[in-house]
Amino acid sequence: MAETSTKPYLIRAIYEWCNDNGYTPYLAVAVDERTQVPREHVKAGEIVLNVSPMATNRLSLGNDVIAFQARFGGAARELSIPIENVSAIYARENGHGMAFDVPKAMAVSETDEARPAPGPAPAPRPLALAPALAPVLDLGAPPGPATGAVEGASDRPDPDAPPPDGPTPDGGAPKPGRPRLTRIK
Repeated sequence: MAETSTKPYLIRAIYEWCNDNGYTPYLAVAVDERTQVPREHVKAGEIVLNVSPMATNRLSLGNDVIAFQARFGGAARELSIPIENVSAIYARENGHGMAFDVPKAMAVSETDEARPAPGPAPAPRPLALAPALAPVLDLGAPPGPATGAVEGASDRPDPDAPPPDGPTPDGGAPKPGRPRLTRIK
């Protein structure tokens, strides 16, 4: 029996955490031919969706597919997103959440033409697991729903980031610190 991916469980956990803390959960999704989303809102092969209980109807966070109904321009639309295509889930208010690798074969070009997959896609893995099992990261100021992809890291100083290059205040060499996750497009 094949091992089940942790990704759908992590998505559900961050979704529940957002709701429990009064935050608005957003999904960043890489769009391909299997993804059923309003194509007019896709930017650079990605779409960001508000998946809060107030913005969705019949939300199902399954192990293989996330499905729900949402309104776009006043019209109800059915959305279906393969779990493999979710590139991040985060809170709109503070950007905290989790980002995931999405295999390159899933991404689409500006013209929304999907590239053929060369073979089985590798299992997605979280991008942020700095110290053991610390999957929450700061994705910075998130965009509004259906306006594009998650951009860069926070401008706020990271207390755990390594010191800047150059000597430390006591004149010694810089001390190595934890790496800081920055998502670059």
